[in-house]
Amino acid sequence: MELGSTVGAVRSQRVLMGHRLCPAVVRIKDGRIHRILSGSLFPDEVSCSTLLRHVSHVLDVGDSVVMPGLVDSHVHVNEPGRVSWEGFWTATRAAAAGGVTTVVDMPLNSIPPTTTLNHFHEKLREATGKCFVDTAFWGGVIPGNQLDLQPMIQAGVAGFKCFLIHSGVEEFPHVTACDLHAAMKQLQGTGSVLLFHAELDVQQPSEETADPCHYSTFLQSRPDVMEVEAIRTVTELCLQYKVRCHIVHLSSAKPLEMIQEAQRAGAPLTVETTHHYLSLCAENIPAGATQFKCCPPIRGSDNRELLWSALKAGQIDMVVSDHSPCTPDLKNLESGDFTQAWGGISSLQFGLPLFWSSASKRGFELSDVVRLLSQKTAQLFLSPSVALHRFKRQITPYLGKTLQGVVCSTILRGQLVYREGSFCPEPLGKHLLIPPRETQEALCEAF
Repeated sequence: MELGSTVGAVRSQRVLMGHRLCPAVVRIKDGRIHRILSGSLFPDEVSCSTLLRHVSHVLDVGDSVVMPGLVDSHVHVNEPGRVSWEGFWTATRAAAAGGVTTVVDMPLNSIPPTTTLNHFHEKLREATGKCFVDTAFWGGVIPGNQLDLQPMIQAGVAGFKCFLIHSGVEEFPHVTACDLHAAMKQLQGTGSVLLFHAELDVQQPSEETADPCHYSTFLQSRPDVMEVEAIRTVTELCLQYKVRCHIVHLSSAKPLEMIQEAQRAGAPLTVETTHHYLSLCAENIPAGATQFKCCPPIRGSDNRELLWSALKAGQIDMVVSDHSPCTPDLKNLESGDFTQAWGGISSLQFGLPLFWSSASKRGFELSDVVRLLSQKTAQLFLSPSVALHRFKRQITPYLGKTLQGVVCSTILRGQLVYREGSFCPEPLGKHLLIPPRETQEALCEAF
């Protein structure tokens, strides 16, 4: 079957149906799942040939697992403005190679950032004709742009992101308490969601003689208390305004009890963690290995296990990549100086095997993969209702690791966009413009 072909049906001995794997035929019509035949309805070879005689392209994948595509709601594509770091063409090809059928682009580190309606339109123009998977877009909250938020909602942004600490780029400044109250007032009643990079500067004694090439030096500069105090601010705002809030890339387990208390008090609050916080630990990061640097930082192994326990208990809602590449020079690989290196990890293509390699050893099932990497991530923004690397900058802490799980093929709305290392010749992804909440409710009533 040629790449780019329209798939009429997928047949496998292992189709994920709810919590179980079973033989099934998935019939696809007009880009949607039309019918699934499984169990007693699963046809034998003769019946299958009869049933599918009018289907032009049947993809038989044998014993490979058929499951929903992943939805990665935290991806830095960096286009326009920083295409030397990444771009829609390379990022969405990496997504397709990783079984990701939808990504949501962060409002930074593109230039300009997605903080006004004009900037959003500029990003849409740049993305047109370059996306191999479906792509939605976050807007940004920065000082003074509160009156830009509702026009961006009407235009289809998925929601908004802000920083409570320096973002790392000058064109996306962090917000103050005054800025947050102004933004919250604009978001009330819209159904939109505000994402928080939840770290706050705190007064910490510095060790000027500490070696910047030792990971512990960087880790001590971003202690857990920075996340704790930031999340305290988020929970208070969420309870005050009852605006949907979401904590991105939680690295510390210490704020989890505070998050749960706010949720029990009625806060519409969700939280994510990332593959690097679940897969890596501070004790194993070599000196000078700046490819491991991200913010908040990768913490110790005990903290990592607490994150896994919270994920198992439902206290963490979802898992994302926080794919954030840069050019090699910004990683300061030659000097190995953690304090000066760019903070970001590239992992968009590797999310599924990274998660499954660790999760399968901790009692998670494939249905949990779908819930945490597809369903919950989609609900966040659709609610309420080496040479193998495909990303541009091939710097990642996962080189040399043996992982469990390989993506064989990726189907997007019934079209084969990736198979065994090859891509369809033309990008087939669409822009996902999210209708305002009142429009969503009207559509629901129509059905």
